[in-house]
Amino acid sequence: MSDDIRDLARKRIKARSEFWVMVGIFAGLSVLFTVIWFIGGADSYFWPAWPMLGFAIATFFNGLSTFGPGSRPITEDRIDAEVRKINGGS
Repeated sequence: MSDDIRDLARKRIKARSEFWVMVGIFAGLSVLFTVIWFIGGADSYFWPAWPMLGFAIATFFNGLSTFGPGSRPITEDRIDAEVRKINGGS
């Protein structure tokens, strides 16, 4: 059981680390796109908003899977509670 917990902990730490790397890439690309837009003349149409929006959506869902309710480990208590529900609450 101890190895299972260590494996789970390792996976969660890795997921958190990968999420923060993704946030950093998102920020860097957002700055890069804005600089390119600005150097290109900064016309009234802010086209960097489209790739920023796409990357923001991807980052949001990555964060949700990393920190959201589905990221909690399945505990024996939760399994026991579900078995009780299936058996009619007895």
